[in-house]
Amino acid sequence: MNIIVQKYGGTSMANAKCVKNVANKVVRTKKKGNKVVVVVSAPAGMTDELVKRAKEVTEKPSGRELDMILATGEQISISLLAMAIKDLGEEAISFTSSQVGIFTDDNHNKAKIEAIETKKITEALDQNKVVIIAGFQGVTRNFEITTLGRGGSDTSAVAIGVALNASEIEIYTDVDGVYTADPRIVPNAHKISKISFEEMLEMAGSGAKVLHLRSVELAAKNHLPIHLRSSFTDTIGTYVTEEDENMEDVLVRGVAHTTNNAKITLANVPHTSQNIAYIFEEIANNNINVDVITQNYVDKDNLTISYTVSEDEFDSALELANRIGKEVKAQAVFGNEKVAKVCIIGVGMKSAAGVASRVFRCLANEGVEIDMVSTSDINISCIIRESDYQKAVIAIHNEFQL
Repeated sequence: MNIIVQKYGGTSMANAKCVKNVANKVVRTKKKGNKVVVVVSAPAGMTDELVKRAKEVTEKPSGRELDMILATGEQISISLLAMAIKDLGEEAISFTSSQVGIFTDDNHNKAKIEAIETKKITEALDQNKVVIIAGFQGVTRNFEITTLGRGGSDTSAVAIGVALNASEIEIYTDVDGVYTADPRIVPNAHKISKISFEEMLEMAGSGAKVLHLRSVELAAKNHLPIHLRSSFTDTIGTYVTEEDENMEDVLVRGVAHTTNNAKITLANVPHTSQNIAYIFEEIANNNINVDVITQNYVDKDNLTISYTVSEDEFDSALELANRIGKEVKAQAVFGNEKVAKVCIIGVGMKSAAGVASRVFRCLANEGVEIDMVSTSDINISCIIRESDYQKAVIAIHNEFQL
């Protein structure tokens, strides 16, 4: 018998009507002869509300106590969904992460799953029950509650699917798949029926918010397909799966963007290998994630280093950069928390020339100045002014006739 893991996001659990809709979908899946495990997020807006309440008490809540309050949102969802499924005549049981045994490291607010115990899940499935598990959260080996960061329920679902050797992961959201660009910006963007893990990793890491980056990494590593689809329709969505030969026929798969970026620059740093290593070791030691990095030679003895971080981490990253700058004798340290990243992604770029020139030309024609560039075999990322991101996305989408 197939095990299907379904994940429903916050908009799918927003109110009683939505919960009943999810319950009907789950029951229909079960009646097709599948064993069903459901992973749910907190109701839409609840996590933000809980963060707000914490910050009304203190500007800097401790990571441990913040996890304690954030983990309560999913408990509301799992219990309500279990009630709704039972009301439809099917047996269901809800579990928190600690009840199941979803073990993580002790990095509060950004924990990573280390192990999942499956005994309780499989016992309940063998009893013909739908198993409902709180996403986004885990516990340490000392049973301290942790959370996985924004979008962590996707990762919970994939990790549980891997542990159970599920046949498929279905991720239900308020969109019906992955699009060639954000439809709110590009009205003629269209849904992609099939996308490779590699492309989806780049899309997720470049601002496409439909799937959490770590969930795609985990699915790719374990060759577990993901079907991304809408909670509100029964249409087929986008399959995220292994790359096949036909995928290279498409030069550019899509354009992704993100605006929650900030740029930090250390200007005129004495050029030594020790300085460069020290700068990024200190950033890593402070658990700050760096995205795009560039270095430009001022002269043979000095260089300027720029890097981007999440806008949420800008204040702490800039404070750290000022301290590091003094230590490495940088001439100046400055930051800009209003930059955007626009990315062009496609496995077809591996074997095609001239993609970068077309990107740079179409942006130049629109008067969009490129501040930083980062490339891989299937991704060209441009850091630009935040105010220019919409016209940049539209220009690239039109250039490649996506």
